[in-house]
This record gives sequence, structure tokens and C-alpha cells, in this order.
Amino acid sequence: MAEFSHLDKNGNAFMVDVTSKAVTEREAVTEGFIGMSEECYEKLIHGDMKKGDVLSVARVAGIMGAKRTSEMIPLCHIINLTKVSIDFEPGVLPQSPRKGLKYIKAVCTAKCEGKTGVEMEALTGVSTALLTIYDMCKAVDRAMEITEIHLLRKSGGKSGEYVRECGEPGEK
Repeated sequence: MAEFSHLDKNGNAFMVDVTSKAVTEREAVTEGFIGMSEECYEKLIHGDMKKGDVLSVARVAGIMGAKRTSEMIPLCHIINLTKVSIDFEPGVLPQSPRKGLKYIKAVCTAKCEGKTGVEMEALTGVSTALLTIYDMCKAVDRAMEITEIHLLRKSGGKSGEYVRECGEPGEK
């Protein structure tokens, strides 16, 4: 069983020393979903929200969130990101949708050349984008749900490639 990398032998938290690790190109791709009422979904898709272009604002917010990950997650290293993108796919359903909700999928891709991975940046980016959608749409639908945020794949570093397998939680 793997040990937690951020705990010493006494259980104290610490920031992992990456000094001796090689610099490699690293990439992480994450996704998550937000479900909302039909009315809210239609207003969002057709640009009828009073707060403006929800998906454009959520895209910028997600990028900003990824860039600030080390300020929010205490033991994350500061990463010099070389790319962050947020994409949306309206109408895409997670495996177990709640009846009556329409879903939007958000995907975040983060890249860097560094000594540690960008999984946390990609997870923070997708989460921030989805939270921004919630914030901008809550006047229409407070019952929205954010669900199934997870890592799809990552590359680079000593541990190499990871691709989420079919059959893992959340996969079809």
C-alpha cells in the first residue's frame, strides 16, 4: 500500500521536497459536471442570464483558479503553468444524472515543464469553472448540483502515464 507523501513518520504534514526530481513535460486533464433545471440550462445556453455570458466568465475563472492553486491548497508547489484551457460540452450527461436536470461538462487541461505534476491545478481549474457557473446561475436555480469531478489522465514525471479506466467510479 502506498504511503501518503505529505506526512512524515510522526504524521506531521510537510511540503514534499522535489529538488532532486527531473524536469519533465507534464499534463493533466480533468472533468466535472453541473446539473441544472431545464429553464436554467436554456437561459445559459442562449445567453439570457442577467449576469452575462456565463461560460466565457467561467472559462476565465477556471484558468485563474488553476493559476492560484498553490495559494488555496496548502502543500501544493508553485507551478509555472505553460497552458491552461477550459472547455464546455452542453448536454453531456454523467453516468448517474438526477432526473430532470440538464448537464454541462467542463474539461480542464493544464500543462507545465516542471518537477511535480499539474493534477491539482487541473482539478482546481475545473472546480472553479463549475462554481462560477453556479454563482452566475443561482438566481434562476439554487438546486444545481456539481458532480463527478475527477482526473481523466495525466502524463509526465516518474509515475508516467495515468488514464482513467472504464469501470472506475464515474465511468461508463
